[in-house]
Amino acid sequence: QVPPVESGGGEVQAGGSLRLSCAASARATNRYAMAWFRQAPGKERLFVAGISWTSGMTLYADSVKGRFTIFRDKAKNTIYLQMDSLKSEDSAVYYCADQIVPTTGVGLRESRLYDAWGQGTQVTISS
Repeated sequence: QVPPVESGGGEVQAGGSLRLSCAASARATNRYAMAWFRQAPGKERLFVAGISWTSGMTLYADSVKGRFTIFRDKAKNTIYLQMDSLKSEDSAVYYCADQIVPTTGVGLRESRLYDAWGQGTQVTISS
C-alpha cells in the first residue's frame, strides 16, 4: 500500500492552534477509515481521532475531545486534524493511518485496523 503523507506539524505556544493534513493514496479502490495517532518520546503510540470514510462518523480520545476536530475531504482523499487549545502534553509525533482492507470486529481506536501509516509529523507545544 502507498503510505499516506502528513503535513502541517510545527511548534506553537500553549493555547494556540495547528491544523494537520494527511493525503492518502488515490489508488485505493476502497477506503473504510482513517485516523490520527500520536507518540510522545518514550511512550506508546496512542489513538487521537478517527473517522469513518463512508459515514463520516468520528471518534476521539478523551484527552482531546472538545479541542480537536477530525474531518475529511473525500474528493482529495485527505483528512485533517484541527487542533485548538493546545497543551504541552499534546507534544508528540502525529501519525496518519489508513484502512483500505475491510475488517470486522476491530474498532477505530485500534492500530491493527489500519493498513498503511505515514512517517509522522512533529508537533511541539511550548509553554
